[in-house]
Amino acid sequence: MIAEPLTYRILIVDDDEDDFFITNQYIKNIKGYNFNVEWRYDYKSAMEDVCKRKYDLYLVDYYLGAKTGLDFIKEAFEKKCDEPIIILTGRAAPELDAEVMHAGAVDYLIKGEMDTEKLERCIRHVIEKSVSVRTLKSNERKFRHIFERSKDAVFLIDVETMLFTDVNEAMNLLFEYGNEEIKEISIFDLVVNEVDKMMIKNQLQSGEIDDKEIQMLTKNEEIIFGVLSLSKEIDSNGKAFLQGIIHDITALKKIEKNNVRMEKLGMAERLVRTLAHEVRNPLNNINLSLEQLTEEIRSEDANLYLEIITRNSKRIETLITELLGASRPEIMLGENDLVEILNESIDATSDRIILRHIKM
Repeated sequence: MIAEPLTYRILIVDDDEDDFFITNQYIKNIKGYNFNVEWRYDYKSAMEDVCKRKYDLYLVDYYLGAKTGLDFIKEAFEKKCDEPIIILTGRAAPELDAEVMHAGAVDYLIKGEMDTEKLERCIRHVIEKSVSVRTLKSNERKFRHIFERSKDAVFLIDVETMLFTDVNEAMNLLFEYGNEEIKEISIFDLVVNEVDKMMIKNQLQSGEIDDKEIQMLTKNEEIIFGVLSLSKEIDSNGKAFLQGIIHDITALKKIEKNNVRMEKLGMAERLVRTLAHEVRNPLNNINLSLEQLTEEIRSEDANLYLEIITRNSKRIETLITELLGASRPEIMLGENDLVEILNESIDATSDRIILRHIKM
């Protein structure tokens, strides 16, 4: 099934009704397109239609009473009209041609030289170009939306000055600069380390920077950690620029630092508990031995020394108890061999078993 051709709405703005009929007839003779043509003979009513965005193409006579086609182009653009405008005139004037084309007209046709073939060629070219322009503008709006809504800091940089030319809101919030204020500084003003600055310069010469972790500085001189990606691009005019993105990992770095600190504390606690237990076991044996000696030795001199040893042993035991309490050991649940645990416990208390004359 052959698709129906699209209908294009054309507005002819011309204060000469005869010229309108001639132009309209040329349009009717064009094959392969559906055109819905309307006519306005005065500038004011035509401009009202421009504001309503009712048409896909405007054919505008250069002379419109007190106004001109040049005035029409300028006012249409001021009203955010991006539909194509073709200027029609009754005489050839190269300077006029250049002027209207510079103002934004897509083409310039002389009425006396115009026929169906020339008008068809002009309209076809304008339609094809208009489709491309609309696609580009649609993509631009789409990517502009992504640019502005991104939670990561996104920015554009002038290659020659290295100054920011455009930034999104996330960039302003991250570095605490106003939108115009940040455009007065370069990316190197935000980088803390000279090594990172040299890395950026060197890698940009070879092409791009991909996910490099760097330290950066906010307006209030707070250090933040970011992952930087930066690449060189070419715009539609052939001019080079840099586009980049910074992913803020400051919070992640703080969590990592805290985890390392907690891990070190955990290792210290485990070491303290191990040392305390290793000291307590032989200390218990010493205390038991002292009790036994105290019962067997009746010498006053010997008892004096035994009391000193006992007193200091209890002091050591008190310190160990306080140390174990401060370390707050965590209970770790898991599967263990009961026989192995019993054997280890018996080995640790073997001296006390002997001293107490305990039989197993």
